[in-house]
Amino acid sequence: MPTVYSVRLENGSSRCSGRLEVKSNNSWSSVCEDDFDLLDAEVVCRELGCGAPSVLKGALYGEAEAPILTREFLCEGHESVLLDCGSSWRKTKACPPDKAVGLTCSDPATVRLMGSSRCSGELQVKSGREWRAVDAEGFQRTETRLANVCKNQKCGPHVSLTTKQLLREKPVFQISPLCFHTFPLNMEECWYLDTMSSQTMEITCLGNKPSDADCMYFSLSVCDASL
Repeated sequence: MPTVYSVRLENGSSRCSGRLEVKSNNSWSSVCEDDFDLLDAEVVCRELGCGAPSVLKGALYGEAEAPILTREFLCEGHESVLLDCGSSWRKTKACPPDKAVGLTCSDPATVRLMGSSRCSGELQVKSGREWRAVDAEGFQRTETRLANVCKNQKCGPHVSLTTKQLLREKPVFQISPLCFHTFPLNMEECWYLDTMSSQTMEITCLGNKPSDADCMYFSLSVCDASL
C-alpha cells in the first residue's frame, strides 16, 4: 500500500526538495515562511523519509500556486508528521506569494535519534522501508563512532550514551561488524541481522550550534564548521 503524506515538496529536483505544500481537508495549501521555523522543517523532512533540513527559505522554489494556509505551526521537533504539531492562527492577515516556504532536506536518512528531539533519543537505523532500534549488545562503542552519529545528525558533539533496558524483547537490527569502522557514514553499504533484544541505546548530542535562528534562512552547511 503506498504511503500517504500530509506534506509534499513541489518544483524541486526530488521529493526531498521543493516548495512546501500541506494537505488539509483534502486540499493542498502553501505555507508562509513567517509561520514556519527549523523545528517545523525537521518534522517535514522526517515525514518524507528525508534527512535533516539543509536549506529553508521563502520562494526558493517559486511563488505559491496553491492557497496559503492561515495556520502557524508550533512543532517541538520530535513529531512524526507535521499535522501532529500544535498550531495557531496566523497573527498577520496576509502573506505574499513570494513568501511561500521553500525547503531542501538532505539525502534520505538511514540513521536517526528518536526521542525528545532529533539530537537526543534512541539510536535507530533504516533497512529497506523499516526503522528499528540498534541492538545495544552487539554495538561496538567508541568515542569516534558516537561523535560520528552526532555529526551525521548535525547535532554538535556527543554528550552521553545510555543503555536502555526494556521490559521485554522487541525486534531490532544488529549492525554488521564490517560497518563499524565508518559508522554511520556508510549505512547504504551495511547489512543487518534481524533479531530480538531487550537492550537498546539512547544517545544525547549537544545540539545545533550556532543557534537555529541564526541558521534557518541560510544554507545550513554554512553552520557546519561549528559542529
